[in-house]
Amino acid sequence: MSKIIGIDLGTTNSVVAVMQRRRTGGHSNQEGARTTPSVVAITKGGERLVGQVAKRQAVTNPENTVYSIKRFMGRPLRRSARRDEARAVQVVKGTARRRAHRDFRQGV
Repeated sequence: MSKIIGIDLGTTNSVVAVMQRRRTGGHSNQEGARTTPSVVAITKGGERLVGQVAKRQAVTNPENTVYSIKRFMGRPLRRSARRDEARAVQVVKGTARRRAHRDFRQGV
C-alpha cells in the first residue's frame, strides 16, 4: 500500500504527517520534535541550515537567515520593504528566482 505525505508549510512552524494503511502519524525531525521552525539559513562556510538549528544561529548570522517569508509573498515590494526595516533581511526588487539560483551556485 502506498503512503500519503502531507506537508504544512506554516509561517512560523512546519509539520509533516504520513498516512499509511489508514493510519496517520506525525513525522519527527532530527531533533525529535513534531514541528520544525520555518527558518532557513546559510552559514558563512556555505552550509545550509533548516529549522531549529537555523533559528538558533539567527542572532549571530541575521544577514543570511530567512524566516516569516510567507508574510511577504504576494505583497507589493513597497509594503514588504517597509515591514522589512526592522529586520536584517534585505528585500530587493528583481527576479528573485534567478538571483537565488545565482547566489546558491556562487555559495553566497
